[in-house]
Amino acid sequence: MADKKVADKVSEKKSDAPVDGKLIDGKQEVPLTRVRGKRGSDGLSVGKVLSTTGDVVYDPGFTNTAACSSAVTYIDGGAGVLQYRGYPIEQLAKNSSFLETAYLLIYKELPKAATLEAFLRRIKRHRMLHEDFKAFFTAFPHNGHPMAILQAGVAGLATYYQETLDPADDEALDLASVLLLAKMPTMISYIHKRAVGLPLLYPDARRSYTEDFIRMTFGLPYQSYDIDPTIVRALDMLFILHADHEQNCSTSTVRVVGSSHANLYASVAAGIGALSGPLHGGANEAVLRMLQRIRDSKQDVKDFVNRVKDKDTNERLMGFGHRVYKNYDPRAAIVKDVAHDVLDRLGRSDELLEIAMQLEEIALNDDYFIERKLYPNVDFYTGLIYSAMGFPMKMFTPLFALGRLPGWIAQYHEMARDPETRIGRPRQVYTGELDREYVPLRQRTIRPGQE
Repeated sequence: MADKKVADKVSEKKSDAPVDGKLIDGKQEVPLTRVRGKRGSDGLSVGKVLSTTGDVVYDPGFTNTAACSSAVTYIDGGAGVLQYRGYPIEQLAKNSSFLETAYLLIYKELPKAATLEAFLRRIKRHRMLHEDFKAFFTAFPHNGHPMAILQAGVAGLATYYQETLDPADDEALDLASVLLLAKMPTMISYIHKRAVGLPLLYPDARRSYTEDFIRMTFGLPYQSYDIDPTIVRALDMLFILHADHEQNCSTSTVRVVGSSHANLYASVAAGIGALSGPLHGGANEAVLRMLQRIRDSKQDVKDFVNRVKDKDTNERLMGFGHRVYKNYDPRAAIVKDVAHDVLDRLGRSDELLEIAMQLEEIALNDDYFIERKLYPNVDFYTGLIYSAMGFPMKMFTPLFALGRLPGWIAQYHEMARDPETRIGRPRQVYTGELDREYVPLRQRTIRPGQE
């Protein structure tokens, strides 16, 4: 049961909301059937607009369009609320583990102890990569883009597990989900190890999921590698915070690709491609670069903020503002505390963290940012934590992908079982040339001055 503080923030449905709506196009009225949501916005079905008016609904970026109904994640951007399957993110981050949260997202309920133990055993059993696949996976250039390698690796898994490709087969889809959860951390650790020229390690089933990921990423053969439980817990919590976030760019990509009955591996690989874009998965790296630039230039933080507010400069305050949240991102407050815990545990006084805290304090008390509802988002502190743990910046987005994996899988499951799912096929408004006549090649290559 959600705490009262969280419950009070959640926008409840209005009982007197109209049942239907209508769209008036000239003299035509198009009925818009209301699709009820339990919380937040209802949907107005526009399925009859084209057939009735001959026009389509124009919505660049799908900012006003719900392409599906979903029971996975609820966000109230105005109140700063995030829930997985009805559970507040604050409770899951504090009490749950990443794999327990993954189970919740995929299978809809928190597992009992025996069920969770069986789930963990299955994942441990599948963490190794097939030796032939390992040879393929490690054949990419050591300095290749980590997300490109990860995308190719996830897509390539389908060739080794062809019995798991049918999305209509529940057992096959379930096994594919376990295989992805099990093998992606191994792949990401191998990407890092090859980039720095160090030997690869096999998974160790005696260690927990996140602990062994850290060991495979930074450990060396024939050396004991003790990992501070605080660091393990911090990374596990960051994975929980990233596990799902409604219909964002990469999640929508997974659903659209899956709507063609493409297998789970191909769909998740497409999601990884979407996440690789700097506007989606690269935000925490941009924040860290901004903080480093402020530090290296010896610039006063207040002067930097004034440059951000100056419309004649191109300076931007990275890590503030969000497409959905118009309040403090609930994940950001948790990450801020994690950053302090990690740096304290490592015995480090981080100048970048001090700069980040100064930026946050100034911006949260400045009318310019308050009026524009620009609050810290989850990316503002995550890069600092990853960097303190030893991850290079180019590995930040693969870490994001590992955290987001359960959400992608859960959304794919939901899409595959939804009777309303149709193959994704957006319409367009054509603005190109009209009725042109083909000109033979010879007539298109006459030199200047010739007739």
